[in-house]
Amino acid sequence: MKIKLTWKIWLFIIVLIFALISIFGLPPSFFQKGAVIISVESNSTAFNEGLRQGQIIVSIDGETVNNLADFSSILQQKFPASENVKTIITTTSGEYTFFSKNPPEIIVSDIEKTNIKTGLDLSGGSRALVKAQEKSLSISEVNDLIAVIDNRLNVYGISDVKIAPVSDLAGNNYMLVEIARATPKDLETLISQQGKFEAKIGNETAFIGGERDIASVCRNDATCAGIESCTPAEGGYFCNFRFVVYLSEDAARRHAGITSNLTVNETNPQYLSKTLDLYLDDKLVDTLLISKGLQGRVTTQIQIQGSGSAAVKADAIKSAEESMHKLQTILITGSLPYKLEIVKLDTISPLLGKEFLDLIFLAGGAALLSIALTVFIRYRRIKPSLIVMFTCVSELIITLGVASFIDWNLDLPSIAGILAAIGTGVDDQIVILDESRQGTSLSISQRLKRAFAIIVGAYSTVVVSLLPLLWAGAGLLKGFAITTLIGITIGVFITRPAFMDMIKRMEE
Repeated sequence: MKIKLTWKIWLFIIVLIFALISIFGLPPSFFQKGAVIISVESNSTAFNEGLRQGQIIVSIDGETVNNLADFSSILQQKFPASENVKTIITTTSGEYTFFSKNPPEIIVSDIEKTNIKTGLDLSGGSRALVKAQEKSLSISEVNDLIAVIDNRLNVYGISDVKIAPVSDLAGNNYMLVEIARATPKDLETLISQQGKFEAKIGNETAFIGGERDIASVCRNDATCAGIESCTPAEGGYFCNFRFVVYLSEDAARRHAGITSNLTVNETNPQYLSKTLDLYLDDKLVDTLLISKGLQGRVTTQIQIQGSGSAAVKADAIKSAEESMHKLQTILITGSLPYKLEIVKLDTISPLLGKEFLDLIFLAGGAALLSIALTVFIRYRRIKPSLIVMFTCVSELIITLGVASFIDWNLDLPSIAGILAAIGTGVDDQIVILDESRQGTSLSISQRLKRAFAIIVGAYSTVVVSLLPLLWAGAGLLKGFAITTLIGITIGVFITRPAFMDMIKRMEE
């Protein structure tokens, strides 16, 4: 059988190719060797030397690192040491040298073979559904709370964090926090502690975060906040930002009293000899220079400056904006603005997730074979069975490709949604096959149009029925609704039209 490739079939093939690229990358990630850094302890030697989350380690002291096992084996032979030893770590972004008795304070893992991100149900970790005590939060208040929590978790050096606002059908707003490879006790401790923000000059506290010392912080106003300049630098671009902070009268007098005793910086006479250090939960998050003009002055207006850098100018601007937003957030609400209550706390074993995923693949393969056999028995022809199987597999690949493209974390509800979408797709294909073989006076084109009208009607009904699930259970069923909607939409607008053209050519 030779099928003429119509534009619908070509569209189907092109989308399928892009889905494969989205899943495996270009070049495919399964060819890449090394160990990826998933966490770097803040303020550690490794962090100060330049190692960052996401970098890929390719060698240590000249020895090739192909995977996590190689990384662990090399370091176990070197550490712990009786005295400082030299270690050269080479990554895809540069070479870093350390002198230490202990291994670098980093956590690494094998490079993911695909771009598909899995949720806690599959990768393991803890999940908490959180609300404020004695207060019903608006969506804007929840977003402010998320900014503070996200900043705190970043300060603690925790990776693989997902924080999102969710709401239930009653209109209550919550915060959903998911942390991979963390215990429920770890998560409960991090969320339940309100924390504190302090700005120190030396050992003296100049002001603290929150309403007591911070009157307001300029945001979303180009006259007092924004990116000032971007200049080319070695290896990329360097962008500066600035924004204004308005202190209370008490904080301004305290700041003036401390700076009056400082001297001018000898190497940089535009600034004072000590810096303004920002601490969150007693951890240093940023260090700012103090202008010479502020020495001993009681001023409620302070301009804070900072920078961001990257290889590309657009990325450097984005880096500067993110740094600025981080500082603004911790100055406004350095400590948590509300006492929090954990409504639901779950833990998921990664082993359980792996076993479940293996069973899903096994059950999926068995289901596809059963579908092909059923279609063959029904129509007594092998070609329709093969086309149905090919279409089902293609829908699965395209759905996973879209999930990879939008960085959607696949959890158990999401997988259930994919299976539901594939099941709906099989039903639609049976409708098309049956209509194409009806012995009526209508032409094959007319019969297929009638089948497609039935499919579109069913699609509209399913879409309407899935919309409430986006909010049901405080958003815990959102994964099922999203992946089902993606799957059936791909089917109706991409794979079904291509399937119809293939069946039409086969019948003709």
